[in-house]
Amino acid sequence: MGLLGPNGSGKTTILRILAGYLRPSAGTARIAGLDVVDDSLAARRCVGYVPEDVPLYGGMAVREFLVFMGRLKGLTAPGLSGAVSEAMHRLRLEQMHDVQIGRLSRGYRQRVAIAQALLGNPALLILDEPTNGLDPRQIIEMRELIRSLGGERTILVTSHILGEIERVADRVAILLDGRLLGVHALRGSGMAQRLRVRIRGDDQHVRTCLARVPGVTAVEAEGEPAISATTYVVDADRSVGEALATAVVGNGFGLLAMEPAPVDLEALFLRLTAQRTEAAR
Repeated sequence: MGLLGPNGSGKTTILRILAGYLRPSAGTARIAGLDVVDDSLAARRCVGYVPEDVPLYGGMAVREFLVFMGRLKGLTAPGLSGAVSEAMHRLRLEQMHDVQIGRLSRGYRQRVAIAQALLGNPALLILDEPTNGLDPRQIIEMRELIRSLGGERTILVTSHILGEIERVADRVAILLDGRLLGVHALRGSGMAQRLRVRIRGDDQHVRTCLARVPGVTAVEAEGEPAISATTYVVDADRSVGEALATAVVGNGFGLLAMEPAPVDLEALFLRLTAQRTEAAR
C-alpha cells in the first residue's frame, strides 16, 4: 500500500505513530488489532520500520550489525543465526556479509536497513521514501525488491513521487495537511473500484442515478454527452458493479458496456487535493 502526499502533508508523522516513535495527540491507530498506545510493545513487535534517514552503524560489518539488531529485537540462538541468514538472502547481501556498512553504496545500505526491519518477521513493513537518493539502477532494483516482499506481509510505502507509488502499490492512500482524502485501488484490490460504463439515456438523469448508488464517490463523463449513449467513469469506495447495473437497468436506461477502468493516479491526486483546497476556502 502506498501513502502519497506532498512534502509536509504528514506522511512521516503517521509512520512514526505506527512505529511507536510518536504518541498520537488524538484519535487511535491499530496494527493487527493492537492499539499503538494501549498495547504499545505488542504493536511495535508487529512492525519493521525503515525511516527515510536510516541510522546504521558504519563501523559494523553487515552480518555483525544484523545479529546485533536481532538481539535487540529479542531473537536468540539458534533462531537468530537463521533469521539473519534468511534476511541477508532475501536482500541479496550474502556477498557483503563481512563488509563494513560505512563502505557500502547508498543502495546497499538501504538493503541492510530493510534486512534489519524484516528480523522478527513483522506483519507490517514500513518504508519511508525508500528510493530517495538512489541512482536510476538502484531505484529499479528497489522497486523489484519491494514487489518481491509483498504478499507475505503488509508493506506501507511513502513517497511524494506519484510514479514510484504507482509502480509498487496495489492501493494508495492520499494525504494532505494531515488529513486522509481517500484510499483507492490501483490494481487487484476490492477495497475501491473504478468502472467505465456506457449508458443510453438522458445525461442528467443518468448521472443522478449513478450518484445515488451506495459507495459511488464520483461520476464523470468521458467527452461530451451524446444522444445515442455516453461513457461515464465511476469511482467508488467499494465493489459496486452489480448494484450499478441493477440501478441503471431498473431506472429504464440502456446499459451497453461495463468494464474496470485503470486509475490515473496523477489525475486522481490533483482532483482530490483540489477538492480539499476548495473546501478549505
